[in-house]
Amino acid sequence: MKSGAEPNTALLPRGAALFDRIDYRLIETPEDRDNLYLMRYRAYLHAGLIDPSESRRVTDRFDEAPNTWNFGVYVDRELCSSVRIHVLTSEWRTSYTTEVFGDVLHPRLDRGEVFVDPCRFVADPEKHQRFPELPYLTVRLAFIACDHFNADTGLAMIRTDHQAFYRRIFLHETISPEPRGFPGWPTKKAVLMASDVRNQREKVLTRFPILRSSAFERRMLFERSNPRAAVHRPVLLSTSRNADVVVSAVGTAR
Repeated sequence: MKSGAEPNTALLPRGAALFDRIDYRLIETPEDRDNLYLMRYRAYLHAGLIDPSESRRVTDRFDEAPNTWNFGVYVDRELCSSVRIHVLTSEWRTSYTTEVFGDVLHPRLDRGEVFVDPCRFVADPEKHQRFPELPYLTVRLAFIACDHFNADTGLAMIRTDHQAFYRRIFLHETISPEPRGFPGWPTKKAVLMASDVRNQREKVLTRFPILRSSAFERRMLFERSNPRAAVHRPVLLSTSRNADVVVSAVGTAR
């Protein structure tokens, strides 16, 4: 679906008009899945995170988890980037993050907290060079999910060299006691970062109003006709859509 924030393009800085050219699509068909797994492979291979393989695809068991939403970000109908969103509750705890940092998260899930856990954030290497705004427009989906599911906390299990991006955009803080082995990449270490969504939301939106969304956009993205996970919580948040948009370039890979 088209993004719903509808910024005033006359006021956008250089390159931010890309916002009006993107579609967010839930990855569900076999063809879309295959294209996603191929793009992951190209992105990870280009970043030196994996070795070449005959399958030329990257997938894992979490792609089919009931608390998972895989999204593609399309520019002019071409798949350019993707992110996988996990919603973690006391009933639904499946994700790489809970496997690696379960000692940190399970006690909080036991208390009834709700987390939005984005992962598998990748961009097509060539298109990332053409569209440097892609990281912002992709991680925007995680912020939208926090609103839709009325999350207490937004998470990010990321490589240690990507902490500055999440601290700057989402005001994340590192909550893991030490870096730990990154799933699938034994030479990389990961940290767990988090943001108190309820208290930080307006501060984040003031700095990056492109993250705003409408209730309609959130429903179109996250409500499924036959939902696999009953994780929705009431949303009582305002959704002002009139704001100037500031987008700057940054490169990340997860």
